[in-house]
Amino acid sequence: MGTDGARALLERAATLTLQTGNLLNWGCLRKKCPATPGEEVRDCIQKTLAEWSSKVGQDLNEEILEVLECTVDQAIEKINPEERDELKVSAKLFLIGSHSSSIRDAVDLACSALGVAQLDSVIIAPPPIEDGTNLSLEYLQPYWQELENLVQNKKIVAIGTSDLDKTLLEQLYLWAQVKPSSNQVNLASCCVMPPDLTAFAKQFDIQLLTHNDPKELLCEASFQEVLQESIQNTKAHEWIPLWLLRYSVIVKSRGIIKSKGYIMQAKRNAS
Repeated sequence: MGTDGARALLERAATLTLQTGNLLNWGCLRKKCPATPGEEVRDCIQKTLAEWSSKVGQDLNEEILEVLECTVDQAIEKINPEERDELKVSAKLFLIGSHSSSIRDAVDLACSALGVAQLDSVIIAPPPIEDGTNLSLEYLQPYWQELENLVQNKKIVAIGTSDLDKTLLEQLYLWAQVKPSSNQVNLASCCVMPPDLTAFAKQFDIQLLTHNDPKELLCEASFQEVLQESIQNTKAHEWIPLWLLRYSVIVKSRGIIKSKGYIMQAKRNAS
């Protein structure tokens, strides 16, 4: 049945949740080094969709799943509770749609996938803003409040930001109840950390990190393209990605990555 079965399920579902599992378990990806984070995401989504669709069974006539879970079973790897204290579980959440409620869904799914009660740190990349518009505190506030709720509910230990300049980081710091513990700076935008940002971060004990993620790690058109390539003749244009979460599990004492993967969610807009 394979692709036909997958297509039938996609036409009935309202939500698609995709989990790559631990990419270190994927022999094919080990040999290939994607040139950019965007290429890695596309590659992982494409391979997960292809693997999942090839295993979809034939007994689908009665089956209508509101939420479709697309995973590669052999790559799923939960954390052993006995090892939890030795590991740091970090995530970066890329919001594609403007729903702050997506943050809770993403964190809950990540905890469930990894078999943990909480994530040690979450860095947020808010939805892209329109060209010509500056990022503002007002724009960030609803997303940050959702993160603060998750800290207060002990689902996340520390929360951080991405690509904030000194002015905006200071505004967020002064306004926030739960202060940002880190701020990521894009290597493409500056080779040297701005001195004012460095001074402010040092004064308030905010860790400055670097990254090379594009402004949009996964856009709507890119996801629809991958979906169409993976499952032929599906109505890919109906599917809108909501968020993408990249996680890593690091052995604290050795700084070694034990697990890395992506989780994403999309909704079907059939109107």
